[in-house]
Amino acid sequence: MVEHLFPLKDRREVAEGTMAFWFDSSGSDFTFKPGQNADFILLNPSETDAEGNARTFSFCSSPNEKGTITVATRMRPTTFKKCLKVLPLGTRVKVSQAMGSFTLHKDVSKAAVFLAGGIGVTPMRSIIQWAIQERLPHKLYLFYSNRNPAAAAFLNDFEAWAKQNPQFTLIATVTEAKHPGWGYELGRVNKEMLTRHVTDLHQAIYYLAGPPGMVAGMRELLDSLGISEDNLKTEEFAGY
Repeated sequence: MVEHLFPLKDRREVAEGTMAFWFDSSGSDFTFKPGQNADFILLNPSETDAEGNARTFSFCSSPNEKGTITVATRMRPTTFKKCLKVLPLGTRVKVSQAMGSFTLHKDVSKAAVFLAGGIGVTPMRSIIQWAIQERLPHKLYLFYSNRNPAAAAFLNDFEAWAKQNPQFTLIATVTEAKHPGWGYELGRVNKEMLTRHVTDLHQAIYYLAGPPGMVAGMRELLDSLGISEDNLKTEEFAGY
């Protein structure tokens, strides 16, 4: 497998408990499709544990951002995350070639309905940003569920893109009690919420990403609506 060495050039918190990391890929032939992922391997970390020094992260940036690749992750108290959080800027990280088929379908007559739970939104951000940059004719819907507004990574980006592009609709929701000033949905994504926002549920491809329980729940919901498994793409985010 082809691997690359990319230096860390920036990092910052993008939501409560979530950090994004920017790596310098300039001068390389590295490519990826929106929605794909790669293995990120720490070289000679200060400490390690049984889980090892590698994790698979989805790209959250568009491949049109030349010279930079971006990933984001929930910062849990694992040895890998602790090392990543304090990694000196300029330190090189080994990155595998891009993998995965969680990519945008080609049939523009079918809408793309993204169902994201928490950090599962990262590959969807990559796809949506790229589709808007490329002015693709696909109708895009993002149902984005978080515990509370502070936990919603990249919400400002999605809000800006929804205002700029009539093909993209943002449906954000929080599962905790109502928050002052929250102007979106409340509660988990359900049948009523889907049918209210998506014009034709059976003329769409569904993209599910998030914790395994959330993905399983959304799969059951879509099955109850008569959506074929052939129209589903899934990505589970577990063990991070």
